[in-house]
Amino acid sequence: MVIKVYGSMFSFATLRVLLCLAEKDIDFELITVDLASEEHKKPHMLALNPFGQIPAFEDGYLKLFESRAIARYILLAYAGKGTDLINPDPKKAALEAVWMEAEAHKFEPAVLTLAWELCMKRFLFGQKGDEDIVNAEEEKLESVLDLYEARLSESKYLSGDGYSLADLTHAPMIKFLMGTEMKRVFNARPHVSAWVADMFARPACVKVFGVVAY
Repeated sequence: MVIKVYGSMFSFATLRVLLCLAEKDIDFELITVDLASEEHKKPHMLALNPFGQIPAFEDGYLKLFESRAIARYILLAYAGKGTDLINPDPKKAALEAVWMEAEAHKFEPAVLTLAWELCMKRFLFGQKGDEDIVNAEEEKLESVLDLYEARLSESKYLSGDGYSLADLTHAPMIKFLMGTEMKRVFNARPHVSAWVADMFARPACVKVFGVVAY
């Protein structure tokens, strides 16, 4: 049975799942959910994700939601395929887990409002972002990226010398922000800029992001 992903190319969480599938070279069917009409809140979607969010995921009889959990499932269930993005070494795996937590609890909160103001308002509703909000949130992003710059001055990737899920989870939001004025914030930090360029050059990113308008 073909894996089904219910989501949207305008959803950062959906893109996180699609990147994992691309890294593993796994075929899937993307079933587009109309965010503008709030299809994700309709009964047929709530049956797949009771929180009324995307993505939702089906692999045979297994149904999952929450993109980071789905990503880990893909990498573990299809360990013999494609790129290995979870390190079996306990110490290296712990570093991956640390930076995945940083992405979820430090990086995403710093960029989520920016992504909404600069990307989603324009994509979904044709509206311009609030400049005061953007300026305030930019300061938060600067602070977080200073810490990332320090980390990436020590190693090529967040958890060490190898690309991992810890890096991949960041890619969707960065992709959208790099199409806005926030690009200069990333480019102002040479190690962060090199990290982003390296990620975006990966075949999986080229494949998935090649159909993303930003």
